[in-house]
Order: sequence, then structure tokens, then C-alpha cells
Amino acid sequence: MTTAQEIVTIGMVVLGTVITRFLPFWVFPPGKKTPAYVSFLGKVLPAAVFGLLVVYSVKDVEILTGTHAVPELISIAAVTLLHLWKRRMLLSIAGGTVCYMLLVQFVF
Repeated sequence: MTTAQEIVTIGMVVLGTVITRFLPFWVFPPGKKTPAYVSFLGKVLPAAVFGLLVVYSVKDVEILTGTHAVPELISIAAVTLLHLWKRRMLLSIAGGTVCYMLLVQFVF
């Protein structure tokens, strides 16, 4: 990359970051009521992302070979229990990841 290309690339990254950070505050200022569809998305998207993570995590698991999906099932149970107990998505994801990594590294 030439110096000019590097400067343009850095500038575009900065511009994209600034726009994505400030756009919600410009579109939905504090005194304006949030549209119903945005509130709806705020309620359903976290669960949808969580479901997407589960599907993505287990899509290539082979039940009939290897460890027979035991570490994955134990980790899914850990995620479920953590989420039901604390209701903190980040804690649930991190706990399930740590559980899975420990099982794969030291048990299976």
C-alpha cells in the first residue's frame, strides 16, 4: 500500500467508527420518543444473537465420533444454568466458553 492509500484507509475506518458511534444519538435524541420498532428490536435481538451463537457453536459437532458432543452439551448446560441464575448474557457466554475450553483441554 502506498502512503496515500494508507491515509485514505485510516480515514475511512475513523469515519465509519465515528458515524456508527454518533448516528444513534443523532437519529434518536434524548427528548424524542423511541419508535416502537426500535424498542421491539431492543427486546428481541439479544435473544436472537444468543440463539445464533448456539447454532453457530454446535453446527459442526459430530455426535457419532470423537467425544460424542459431551463437552458441548455440558457447556450448553452451563450457559443455560448461568443465564437462568444471573440473567447476564456476557457472564453466560464467558462461563460457557471457559467451561468448554477447560473440558476440551483437561478432560476430553
